[in-house]
Amino acid sequence: MLRILHQIFRTGIVTEPLPSAIEAEIEEVGARLEEAIKRRFRRSLTIRQVDAGSCNACELEIHAINNPVYNSERFGIHFTASPRFADMLLVTGPVSRNMEIALCRTYNATPCPKLVVAVGDCGCSGGIFGESYASLGGVDKVIPVDVYIKGCPPTPVVMLQGILKAVGK
Repeated sequence: MLRILHQIFRTGIVTEPLPSAIEAEIEEVGARLEEAIKRRFRRSLTIRQVDAGSCNACELEIHAINNPVYNSERFGIHFTASPRFADMLLVTGPVSRNMEIALCRTYNATPCPKLVVAVGDCGCSGGIFGESYASLGGVDKVIPVDVYIKGCPPTPVVMLQGILKAVGK
């Protein structure tokens, strides 16, 4: 244990700050997002992220939104494990046949008014997986979608802009 702590102190902080142009863009989008969230929900936005069969690239970018660099909590965005507390479903990947029922149950468990955002090319249209014996295609084949966020995978800034678009509807 002491050896690990010694290594941590020797290494120091290794996270590099964002370039100033990206940081400024995040601040701008974040301020607009925070204002829209307060106007629509009068509190914070709670998101339930659902992986419907993706390759996990979009999930890595969603996790980046939560890390200390992007810090979505400062804009009033919180992630939850329960759809019963969620205001928005953030769905990634083409919907696999095995996830169809789980996605429908999650959608039905989310209280109204709910927002659904399809993330990534796979969530929007099925992407490279398309429709096959194992995949139903995009999220809109199973549940209604409010906003589509294109990209493979979309960057955290693009995801924040997509969330802003959904909240602004």
